[in-house]
Amino acid sequence: MPGDVPDLQSLHLHTMRHSLGAVTHAKVAFIPHDALLDLINFSTAIAAVLWRDTLINAAIACEWMIGMGRRNAYQRIAHLFCELYLRLEAVGIAADYRCPLPLTQIDLSDALGLTSVHVNRVLKELRGSGLITLKSSTLEIGSWEALTRACEFDPIYLHLAKRPTD
Repeated sequence: MPGDVPDLQSLHLHTMRHSLGAVTHAKVAFIPHDALLDLINFSTAIAAVLWRDTLINAAIACEWMIGMGRRNAYQRIAHLFCELYLRLEAVGIAADYRCPLPLTQIDLSDALGLTSVHVNRVLKELRGSGLITLKSSTLEIGSWEALTRACEFDPIYLHLAKRPTD
């Protein structure tokens, strides 16, 4: 996600059991741990921002774990679309209920613990109900209110300043 600072926990937990990848062209900056520690020691305000970012990432991970256990496929996909839209809107990449969605059905199935066949069926259902349109790697949300209601989406875990309304 543009603007994200991934894996801040690696500052203290030196072995990570995952990797990072980008599905689109990305610019990445690597900041050595020593430089980051110096910055944190220099500025408590920066330390607080980085700590907040880590806590929000933990809240997102918690929401995803809840979703894997409690949401059906339809709700998982709808929830992901709601989250992606809000996060992209927050960094100025989404507006008017449209956002880039460069993910394939295989990417979606991997992220959501579903088969690509099941993802395909659910996407057809979401399109058929008028909740979404997918065209040219762009997601358009037909009704924000209906989509959020369908998956019981509550964006509080994202800790964003504003929420869209219909």
